[in-house]
Amino acid sequence: MSRMRRRRALPLLPLLLICALLPLSSPVRPFVIVITGDDLKETPSSDSLPSSDPSSSSSEDHDDGDPDWDEFSSSSSSSSPASDDLRLDPGSWLSVLDPSFSNSHLNSSSSSPSDGSDPDPREALFVSGINAMLAAASAADPAAVDAAASQIEVAAAAGLPHAHSALAFLRGYGVLRPLSRPRAFLHHRFAAEGGNPQSKMALAYTYFRQAMYEKAVVLYAELAETAMMSFLISKEPPVIEPVRLHSGTEENKDALRKSRGEEDEDFQITEYQAQRGNSAAMFKIGLLYYYGLRGLRRNHTKALHWFSKAVEKGDTRSMEFLGEIYARGAGVERNYTKAFEWLSRAAKQQYYSAYNGLGYLYVKGYGVEKKNLTKAREYFEIAAEQKEPGGHYNLGVLYLKGLGVKRDVKAARNFFLAAANAGQPKALYQVAKLFQKGIGLKKNLYMATLLYKAVAERGPWSSLSRWALESYLKGDMGKALLLYSRMAELGYEVAQSNAAWILDRYGEQSICMGESGFCTDAERHLRAHSLWWQASEQGNEHAALLIGDAYYYGRGIERDYERAAEAYMHAQSQLNAQAMFNLGYMHEHGQGLPLDLHLAKRYYDQALEIDPAAKLPVTLALMSLWLRKNYAGGFVQVNLIDSLPEVYPRIEEWVEDVILDEGNATILTLFACLLTVLYLRERQRRQAAVHAQQPPDAGQ
Repeated sequence: MSRMRRRRALPLLPLLLICALLPLSSPVRPFVIVITGDDLKETPSSDSLPSSDPSSSSSEDHDDGDPDWDEFSSSSSSSSPASDDLRLDPGSWLSVLDPSFSNSHLNSSSSSPSDGSDPDPREALFVSGINAMLAAASAADPAAVDAAASQIEVAAAAGLPHAHSALAFLRGYGVLRPLSRPRAFLHHRFAAEGGNPQSKMALAYTYFRQAMYEKAVVLYAELAETAMMSFLISKEPPVIEPVRLHSGTEENKDALRKSRGEEDEDFQITEYQAQRGNSAAMFKIGLLYYYGLRGLRRNHTKALHWFSKAVEKGDTRSMEFLGEIYARGAGVERNYTKAFEWLSRAAKQQYYSAYNGLGYLYVKGYGVEKKNLTKAREYFEIAAEQKEPGGHYNLGVLYLKGLGVKRDVKAARNFFLAAANAGQPKALYQVAKLFQKGIGLKKNLYMATLLYKAVAERGPWSSLSRWALESYLKGDMGKALLLYSRMAELGYEVAQSNAAWILDRYGEQSICMGESGFCTDAERHLRAHSLWWQASEQGNEHAALLIGDAYYYGRGIERDYERAAEAYMHAQSQLNAQAMFNLGYMHEHGQGLPLDLHLAKRYYDQALEIDPAAKLPVTLALMSLWLRKNYAGGFVQVNLIDSLPEVYPRIEEWVEDVILDEGNATILTLFACLLTVLYLRERQRRQAAVHAQQPPDAGQ
């Protein structure tokens, strides 16, 4: 687990900011940033505060133009989730991936004409190239990928920013073009300057890896603000489901099964229960469609249908979501009056998060008689008293900007930290802003960058993960690899891990495209190694472990014990028991590390402390250490011990391949049963023969 700790902790307020918002089933531990008293700034300078007129700070008519209070998009009520994504993510590949949208949707970008003239031919060429590239990846056709790349190059030469972004991707990985990271960087620069958000993500991640936080923080702040535009008023947006394809060494079958959308058996059971009138099932189905979870496409119409059905059964949670739907105009005509009615009904049923929505409507004066900041604050306080993160966040905004209350940066900071501690993404954004500007917290660009990154990764460009997963589940490994690789370039750790997993597991199936055709073994191993390393830098302990194994055993690269030890050290710092055991073994044998039996024992003991399941191998390792210390001259014993690591995998492989093979296991079971029957019959025959030889009882 990656941690940052300062010299002394603040005793009264545990301020833990959860920055890696990962699913509970993730094998990678979320890292935690600890904010201590040294980080707090009690007397921020007034000239760095958000601007507003102090004389009107408590006025009910305070007109604030800050985007913090403009979380509803201005799109028409007929807009769909995908069209919203295209508006916020110009140059997105969504128009190609989503069959329900034509290529013309990409004309919402800044480079497209807005005066009713014909579409930009560069756009059409770019979209055609992306479409052809994805189709060629599915078909494993290098020649077709090369032709698609040529189309994209023509569009880039004509000055289309989005084409530069795609060309940067091809250059950065060496896909049918000479690998050149400097050229990839330049293409991303051109694309970012032209307004392409995905290239901004790629540049921000590049700067972040190089510790150039002054540049990274600016880009991530802009991207985080864009991501905030799609967030809800009273409910934080869900974590985009970054499903891990593997759990380190095996495919994550349970998570994949639950990501099959309407084909998933659990979904079908829930849908059947909903159709039979179960209100909880109705709400769950509505939630899945509203957010587009578990492999489902977002469908606001279906979400509205199921929420409405659930409300008829008295489901309070659905009342709040109906309020959200009408306030946002999600699949229906926007109606703030109805939004207020539904949120009020949910609040009366003591569904406290609905008070955040009501407070927002009073702040803006939507669906109510007029703005009422006092009423809004009261509603936010009710939500906060019930430990609703949104209530803490909204109060933080009021105090930071002096809306209906006296401006108090210290109070705002504490409210934001309380909300961020619960994982509220908008609060993470605000805390990042405080760190960036040095308001209420000491200026810390690293912390600001880290927090902005966590929010930015929830932006609409994260939807690529859904299409990558869908391709994987359909067995389209080429397309899945391409999409995960694109997300990996943007800095998504899960995508880096998934792309590396596909390369290692399926790379020999001719799905990896290299500089001049299919990847050579060297190209594939180096690409997978690079992806694993990037994932390990972001806290993926299994990635660091796999890198260590690659160096230790010489898998795809030259064997290097010292670099293997470095990778294991990285995994060990994230409290990985296997890495600790490996370091102990390397110290015991002096491989890449100094021969030190005391350090070896320490690592073995730590492995057991972290993972009790390691008791057997640790016990054997400690026995090995004892023999090595006390019988160092015993050639047979020591060499027998040293041979175990090589012999055991062979025995294990033989058992798995031969003994545990389904057909062989059946035959062996039947053979064992036959032997048992023959043994029992033979024993019965012998007992009968013994009784026959005994003389009759003398008394009879």
